[in-house]
Amino acid sequence: MAARISAPVWGRLAACGPAFQRVFKIGRAFERVYLTGGPARRPAGGRIARPTILGLILAAAAAAQQQVPVEPPHDSGQSVTAAYEGWFPNSDGTFSLLFGYFNRNNKQELDIPVGPENQVEPGGPDQGQPTHFLTRRQWGVFTVTVPKDFGSKKVVWKIVANGKATEVPAGLDTLWELSPFKDATNNTPPFIGFAESGPFVQGPRGQSTTLTTTLPDPVSLNLWVADDANVSPGATRPKTAAVTLTLSKYRGPGTITFASDKPAAEEAKFRAPAPSVFTGKATTTASFSEPGEYILRVMANDWSGEGGRGFQCCWSNAQVKVSVKPAAAGGR
Repeated sequence: MAARISAPVWGRLAACGPAFQRVFKIGRAFERVYLTGGPARRPAGGRIARPTILGLILAAAAAAQQQVPVEPPHDSGQSVTAAYEGWFPNSDGTFSLLFGYFNRNNKQELDIPVGPENQVEPGGPDQGQPTHFLTRRQWGVFTVTVPKDFGSKKVVWKIVANGKATEVPAGLDTLWELSPFKDATNNTPPFIGFAESGPFVQGPRGQSTTLTTTLPDPVSLNLWVADDANVSPGATRPKTAAVTLTLSKYRGPGTITFASDKPAAEEAKFRAPAPSVFTGKATTTASFSEPGEYILRVMANDWSGEGGRGFQCCWSNAQVKVSVKPAAAGGR
């Protein structure tokens, strides 16, 4: 049986700096081509022995570590690096470039407005990227759509955090093609809807809805979810709900406080897209510290874990745009 290096290994390598990121790309390409029968040809003779595969990967990692010393973790003051997850084709012939990020701070969340310190070019600086950055690795956060004739061009996301500038190019290299709507076990992402009757959308591109409120009133957030409840062959079916939800601040001028940022999806019966096995509803509220325009991110994960545990399937995004008006004169 061919060896397969686990996604957490790739994730840890990618989080450790530029040299490790080169190892990450090499390893990912190696895995695509030689271990999973990717787009390029295997060498004559077929498979490569497991010890050879692991030896090459670990030797490359060791060499990278010698080039870039691994620092201890920091609570604050560190950079935020964009992460290019890969690309996938859209039904209209265009392509989606999928980005996440890695905030190297253990405790410091940052707000970086769109502009010179948070830009996606060409075509930006605003191409829907977050302006609020949670700590640590955040998988598959948003997509940038590029045209059919994009060819060998690149899109670059540049972030300057705590005075440290980083940028990551993204393109249509065949080694970075993703399959975010179905994995090798036929698992598919959860569906998310903002009403019991839908529409329901799955995958990284997601959908959005718009709400309004006036300070200090919170907004109610109602989410309907559905999933195929798929498990890998031979795996034990988890006892947890088939869909878990996480809500977070994506953009906005102030602080957002959720009654629960991980509201439970309680089983609920409604007509959902095939091949749904589990259907549920989750409810929470969000309060805002000051008026302005906000965007909340909704992430729905199935049993494959957050960000598909690095394999880029199977989870779904959605956004809630909230217009928060100032309190009426004289208060209440």
